[in-house]
Amino acid sequence: MAAVAEALFSRACKLSLTQARSVHISAACSAAASQSKPVRNKKFAIYRWNPDKPEEKPRLQEYTVDLNKCGPMVLDALIKIKNEMDPTLTFRRSCREGICGSCAMNIGGVNTLACICKIDSSDTTKIYPLPHMYVVKDLVPDMNNFYEQYTSIQPYLQTKDNKPPGVSQHLQSVEDRKKLDGLYECILCACCSTSCPSYWWNSDKYLGPAVLMQAYRWVIDSRDEMTQERLDKLKDPFSVFRCHTILNCTKTCPKGLNPAKAIAEMKKLISGVQKKDAPMMKAQ
Repeated sequence: MAAVAEALFSRACKLSLTQARSVHISAACSAAASQSKPVRNKKFAIYRWNPDKPEEKPRLQEYTVDLNKCGPMVLDALIKIKNEMDPTLTFRRSCREGICGSCAMNIGGVNTLACICKIDSSDTTKIYPLPHMYVVKDLVPDMNNFYEQYTSIQPYLQTKDNKPPGVSQHLQSVEDRKKLDGLYECILCACCSTSCPSYWWNSDKYLGPAVLMQAYRWVIDSRDEMTQERLDKLKDPFSVFRCHTILNCTKTCPKGLNPAKAIAEMKKLISGVQKKDAPMMKAQ
């Protein structure tokens, strides 16, 4: 038994020595790596406002981040600042892949998604919430009005047959399906709407580029049978025709879509200049 205990003790000592050497080597390598790379400090001036402190005015607060220890995107820097420097910094984020639209904000004067916006080489990058919207806190805008407008267009398939679900199929040809390309990809980030001066001035009545593009997406869907009813709801001086073709929406869309074109097509349908094509396939 004594021999076995001695052997186990000797093995444990060897393992501890090996682990200690590994830790020492790893630390030495990390130190050497950090010394080999010069510090790449980058300043971020971030909009701050706390509703719990109404006596304090909104301000820009500067943070310095070493880009050698940070990911390449602006969202990486924001997460690093929140995790390591200032846990009170507030912003929305989710997918980190340009899909959910949560991290929409104004970066360097351009509305975009923080998760797909690369950190530029300028000395200081200014970050604000989406413009001309009420601010909940810091970089978090109030999206209630935007989503209420989206709800108002009834963004779902509507038919007149009133058949119970599962009785018939709503068929669609390949050609009709292609008409939805460039429309259904919208992630409702509101970058386009909040870059539009017409929306800044009339956001209570004008629906804005994002919502109108989604309205058009359902108007031209060959399976939808409420086309005229949808168009009639938009026949007023503000909902659609307040668009002045400024094209900020198309320029700023992080998904590369063209809301201005969709709005132009919608105007044609509302004014009767153009008619919706008959579906190539019908429900069975």
